Amino acid sequence: MKDFMLIFIGKEYTDLGLSPEQMQERMGKWFAWNQKMQKEGVVKHGEALHPEVRQISGPNRTVTDLTAAELKEIVGGYYMVKAKDLDHACKIAQDFPDYDLGNTVEVREVLVFDEM
Repeated sequence: MKDFMLIFIGKEYTDLGLSPEQMQERMGKWFAWNQKMQKEGVVKHGEALHPEVRQISGPNRTVTDLTAAELKEIVGGYYMVKAKDLDHACKIAQDFPDYDLGNTVEVREVLVFDEM
């Protein structure tokens, strides 16, 4: 088994204007997906990310404060999962609960360096 990162990209629930009830329903779907992956033994860990963004760029290391509302899309969280290959990791990502909101999942294999 290899390690893959599922990166969740899209809009924040608050930016989409979801009601508290709709957000609660969404969280239920996230918890159900997490429990399914736990039972299958494929999830290693995952976290949601705060919408506050501080971007560092350029040769002068310019620091810019951004908010999720200022960005077209934001990385909202991630899961690290174990899968036999990229196709298997993509199958795990099929249960991501926010495709209907226009959000996406980027699936990337984790590079392993022998010297680390």
